[in-house]
Order: sequence, then structure tokens, then C-alpha cells
Amino acid sequence: MITKDMLIGEVLEAKPEAAEILMSAGMHCLGCPASAGESLEEACLVHGIDVDSVLEQLNA
Repeated sequence: MITKDMLIGEVLEAKPEAAEILMSAGMHCLGCPASAGESLEEACLVHGIDVDSVLEQLNA
């Protein structure tokens, strides 16, 4: 299960197909060094994305 406090790197490691979901939501910088150290919630806040909506998609 993906949670909002997981780091982006952890999300991608646990569920590689999450990259497509995150990029579709507007998170196009998954490869940047900062993203690996950001939580899913932090990354969503920075990009103006609703973390609950993304979590729903990631855990579907």
C-alpha cells in the first residue's frame, strides 16, 4: 500500500507503474535528485496536486 509519507523513490520502487500515474497527474520531474528525497505529500503540495486523489489512483 502506498502512503502519502512514502518518499517518491520508495513509491517508484514499490510500484514502478506509479511513474505513469504521477506524470499524468503533473509530476514531470520524477528523475530529478530532489524528488527521490521528497515524500509523496510534499511533491503533491509543490505541484498543486491533490495527494488523496493520487493515492487513490496509486492504490487502485
